Amino acid sequence: MSQRPSTDFRGRPVVAITGIGVVTSLGQGIADNWAALTAGHTGIHTITRFPVDGLKTTFAGTIDFMASPQASASDRTHLLAQAAVREAIGEAELPLDDFGGPLFLAAPPVELEWPQRFALHDAGAAGNDFGYARMLRTAGAGDWAEAMRSAEFANPAARLQEEFGFRGLPITLSTACASGATAIQFGVEALRRGEADRVVVAGADGSVTAEALIRFSLLSALSTHNEEPEKASRPFSKNRDGFAMAEGAGALVLETLDAARARGAKVLGFLRGCGERADDFHRTRSKPDGSPAIAAVHAALADAGGDETGIGCINARGTSTPENDKMEYLSLHSVFGDRLHGIPVSSNKSMIGHTLTAAGAVEAIFSLLTIRNGVIPPTINHDMPDPAIPLDCVPNVCRSARVTTVLSNSFGFGGQNACLVIAAEPA
Repeated sequence: MSQRPSTDFRGRPVVAITGIGVVTSLGQGIADNWAALTAGHTGIHTITRFPVDGLKTTFAGTIDFMASPQASASDRTHLLAQAAVREAIGEAELPLDDFGGPLFLAAPPVELEWPQRFALHDAGAAGNDFGYARMLRTAGAGDWAEAMRSAEFANPAARLQEEFGFRGLPITLSTACASGATAIQFGVEALRRGEADRVVVAGADGSVTAEALIRFSLLSALSTHNEEPEKASRPFSKNRDGFAMAEGAGALVLETLDAARARGAKVLGFLRGCGERADDFHRTRSKPDGSPAIAAVHAALADAGGDETGIGCINARGTSTPENDKMEYLSLHSVFGDRLHGIPVSSNKSMIGHTLTAAGAVEAIFSLLTIRNGVIPPTINHDMPDPAIPLDCVPNVCRSARVTTVLSNSFGFGGQNACLVIAAEPA
């Protein structure tokens, strides 16, 4: 067999995947997650971390086995990212304390949480002044370093840099539900530009809080299927009523193929193409004609050096929201035409929920595992197909299949659309 080329059809370095790590509500690590995912298990459950009295939605895919209930969203995000990054670097057989490349981390927006806000308020309650004067007096009344640390957007990445020895300034980004895929694109572009030989790209989100649930509920985005939370996430089903919020993290080690060969690394697959397009129609809704999502898919396929005929499986955005599932189908049908009906389209979110800023990275990893293991995870809870969305959703039971190329979609609030093409071989 001839050796794989080290550059792609545009003369850019081929981007190889040499390590992966994941944490979701299904468990910690690649082995546990893949076994549960292909078995059709769910990680969605009634919330026990905090009181849910009065909330419209009382369930989520919280990860309660890695952090104390009192941990802040920032601390949980860091712990999840730390576990995924450690697994990915370990699989790549690289030093855990001196990685030697940069980090691109997708993380959720953060703010002072309510206990910290109450503490700040109480600390300044002795005086009669208000507004700016009270804020200054409160700031001087105690040591707020811990509170400020937990409210710094870049804090999880800075802590990861200290732990794993990443080079340069770690990049923290947030492009809503497309964030994990955007982080991957940043890493791919850095390798292609010759800025690094290897990078870690990751998405992590530990931000399930009562306030977050209330905000998404006000947008009518969450399912309210509280009686049977395990059946709440129903992508592409006629009776879908919203998504299940969840936590998780996914990390990948990406290297140029030349760098991977030079150190004798095992190549797991290839990040062949990335595409993104913005949607300026609405803060949360997609453009009615689906043109930005369509353009993002086309951009990813073009970047990968192919067209729609090379895609063997689609890891769908598949949020389980009434409008977004319909728009994703319309967008995919516009790209693939009638051939779409013969392409398996699976939604991991039916089992792990919507991991928000982590979703693009977590689902890219599951796409790679689909290729490596020859198994397509199911879309569970698909008992009432929507006749307006005639897709092969791999309903309820996983399917053995030889898949060499997967398209992974991430379409987010604020008009953020990013798609990835993951493959067994370079273009």
